[in-house]
Amino acid sequence: MQLELIGEARCFEGRQQTWKHRSEVCDCDMRFAVFLPPAAETGPVPALYWLSGLTCTEENFSVKSGAQRHAAELGLALIIPDTSPRGVAIDGEDEFMNVGTGAGFYVNATQAPWAAHYRMYDYVARELVAAVNANLPVDPQRKSISGHSMGGHGALTVGLRNAGEYRSISAFSPIASASRSDWGRQALAAYLGPDESAWADYDACAVIRSAPSRHELLVDQGGADPFLDELRPDDLKQACESAGQKLNFRERPGYDHGYFFVGTFIGEHLRFHAKALA
Repeated sequence: MQLELIGEARCFEGRQQTWKHRSEVCDCDMRFAVFLPPAAETGPVPALYWLSGLTCTEENFSVKSGAQRHAAELGLALIIPDTSPRGVAIDGEDEFMNVGTGAGFYVNATQAPWAAHYRMYDYVARELVAAVNANLPVDPQRKSISGHSMGGHGALTVGLRNAGEYRSISAFSPIASASRSDWGRQALAAYLGPDESAWADYDACAVIRSAPSRHELLVDQGGADPFLDELRPDDLKQACESAGQKLNFRERPGYDHGYFFVGTFIGEHLRFHAKALA
């Protein structure tokens, strides 16, 4: 797979890049951001895949989180895909915040008109990984996954369903039970149809109950988050307890849902992943 470099800047003695490529899975051009630490100049480095939330592009995490300073010190590459296909001309794709553009929910859509392009699960878990491994100085055997909000949902579902492929899994404010969240229910119905049994593979709590992982999940949740009804953190704690899934759940009093919250604690998450990737 050929990648086209469309932007690069020096950053903490590493390189912040934006790449574009033709995706066979999504049948469109896709973009992703990469931070390569200074250590990548001399050999392959481990990679953390970061999945962003609703309305985000590949730029939000790179610009707002301050993660590069920590990644440079720890020798981690950061791989940051877009959150949906773009420019595919689906009627209604810009009508709702949580369905369509910027809202791929990291699922493989099965329903028209979404199924032709909205296959973000396969894109993140398979195609993007193959493209990164083939073209960038990363160690294919050492990767972890994390994300925020809708991306936290994606990190949990992708990571848990492919537990043997990831060294560690974490999330900020994940949509923990998409099938019980209004945001998630609307998206899953659109992408997967009305049969709710088909939604279970994309509900983190359902995945945990059916197949708990060897990982200890690291999850940070802002105590002043205005979207707790959509995120359902108590569902996550209950699912982990009932399934025997190890969970380090940290409520952060006074913090909301935004990137000031993520930026405050991203260094702790990167150190958690660096330890697993060492």
